[in-house]
Amino acid sequence: MKRTEIVHALKSDKINEDILVKGWVKAFRSNRFIQLSDGSTIHTIQAVVDFEKFDEALLKRVTTGAALSITGKLIESQGAGQKVEIAVEKIEILGDADPEEVSKTVMQPKKHSLEFLREQAHLRFRTNLFGAVFRIRHSVAYAIHKYFNDRGYFYIHTPIVTGSDAEGAGEMFRVSTLDPKNPPLTEDGKVDYSQDFFGKETNLTVSGQLEAELAALALGKVYTFGPTFRAENSNTARHLAEFWMIEPEVAFNDIYDNMDLAEDFLRYICKYVLETNADDLAFLNEREKQEDQAKPTAERNELSLIDRLNFVISNDFQRLTYTEAIEVLKNSTPYKKKKFKYPVEWGTDLQSEHERYLVEKEYKKPVIITGYPASFKAFYMRQNEDGKTVAAMDILFPGIGEIIGGSQREERYDILIEKCKAFNIPEHEIWWYLETRKFGTVPHAGFGLGFERMVMFVTGMTNIRDVIPFPRFPKKAEF
Repeated sequence: MKRTEIVHALKSDKINEDILVKGWVKAFRSNRFIQLSDGSTIHTIQAVVDFEKFDEALLKRVTTGAALSITGKLIESQGAGQKVEIAVEKIEILGDADPEEVSKTVMQPKKHSLEFLREQAHLRFRTNLFGAVFRIRHSVAYAIHKYFNDRGYFYIHTPIVTGSDAEGAGEMFRVSTLDPKNPPLTEDGKVDYSQDFFGKETNLTVSGQLEAELAALALGKVYTFGPTFRAENSNTARHLAEFWMIEPEVAFNDIYDNMDLAEDFLRYICKYVLETNADDLAFLNEREKQEDQAKPTAERNELSLIDRLNFVISNDFQRLTYTEAIEVLKNSTPYKKKKFKYPVEWGTDLQSEHERYLVEKEYKKPVIITGYPASFKAFYMRQNEDGKTVAAMDILFPGIGEIIGGSQREERYDILIEKCKAFNIPEHEIWWYLETRKFGTVPHAGFGLGFERMVMFVTGMTNIRDVIPFPRFPKKAEF
């Protein structure tokens, strides 16, 4: 008999027909009711056992975490919660789970801290919480590919090993095959990377944007979706050393087209998850409500998780310039009462507290800020006519702060050369990027969406380490 996944079994109307399901035991109550999960849904299916029909030694092996194959008849459920259950006719133990060992793990049926769950990342998939999170993570990834595919974009695989620093931050992981104990040296005592595998110093990429631009200037509309790496010694709830980025690049788009694309894109993702992952979202929504009850009133979410997704879908994003944002912040009550931890003044970057104030208090909708000072934005962003600001944009979300950063790219060769000098970027390192401005240069724009930050928003998780299967951060590369 062919196995039926539990997600389909629970929706089946084939009452009194034989069915085969396989999964892991979530609970076995009264030696009679097995709650079985196979990961296809957050819900379990109840399998009802007539213990007089089964060997006692077999039933003793039906423990939390054990893997079973169950054959029986699908019948109408006698209890509340689901419309069908299984009258068990055959049980096969596929894999035992020692109750004493299970009691030391996150599979033990009780509430566990997120820190403890991270320590057992190899097992946390088995919990309802992380089953929901990673099913939604899949849906977000699929929605992203579907959005771009349906609109004629081409998916570009950009290199993971690179010789350039797209962000100019210098926080990169070196890639080398040289002997770390005895590397070859130049005459002035420096490591001689000309003898390395690639013949030069190389790193793990922080962005696929520069390469995506090359493709956009031929294919028109492209996007990347790949792993990126940053050797930033940060242990905050918003940073990872290994994370995933989505970076569309579009020829002939300006900053306004870029804003329109990003706004529509984010709405699409939220709508897709609401429609596709209703059960998982309902679970996470209820979990968040319960967590909020234990917090001081000031720290509670003003909107529920599901309400926040609808908040994005139903509101036009507020658009304002950086200069306007500084004025709004300076006229705010927190600023006047000195409640902001970080200074608010033109020429300094906005901090998370400023971004969240604009979204959650001032406008009560997602916010797009444009026209940032050139001094703290990347070299490739297009210089505005005022000579002080660039055609950059950041999109701010409730609870998250910045979720997208992007810009119109500097397409003018002479200005880009000057910016390379200002940012101390050697021209020979990105000669190929500069050369595209010599052959039919055009206005073009793009942005980067941090995938994990998007998953944080749609799941309500507050630590980025809890939305990626195996988080990488300082001093941690387990699993």
